[in-house]
Amino acid sequence: DGHLNHALGSPVQAELCFPRLIVPFCGHIKGGMRPGKKILVMGIVDLNPESFGISLTCGESEDPPADVAIELKALFTDRQFVRNSCIAGQWGEEQSSIPYFPFIPDQPFRVEILCEHPRFRIFVDGHQLFDFYHRIETLSAIDTIKINGDLQLTKLG
Repeated sequence: DGHLNHALGSPVQAELCFPRLIVPFCGHIKGGMRPGKKILVMGIVDLNPESFGISLTCGESEDPPADVAIELKALFTDRQFVRNSCIAGQWGEEQSSIPYFPFIPDQPFRVEILCEHPRFRIFVDGHQLFDFYHRIETLSAIDTIKINGDLQLTKLG
């Protein structure tokens, strides 16, 4: 009978209650960034990853491209976690030094981006990995998060 089915709810209803975090993902950061604000990205690295990226941008515009306050890119072949920014169409100097490469294929991860007055502080699985000093003056203009590449998103906060 349909009674059991109704009690569990249809897959369509579940989809509405728990929207899937589809990659590539683009979402709005309510009120923009400010000192003390933290962005949490939790996910699972794909089985055979090449790379994935997390960017905080000033809007979603593609043409002209929105300023990128920070772009984090995990490169698995080089075992690097690089970061950079792009202002008025110009990419800055890329930073790549890290004490170790924290991501493992087919394993979950937790990235926290903490906004402080002079910098972003990046934590992976609870360990501080590096700082990235702000290149964009107006922190509140940083209002969009974009995530792409070889990962599944499980939680954003």
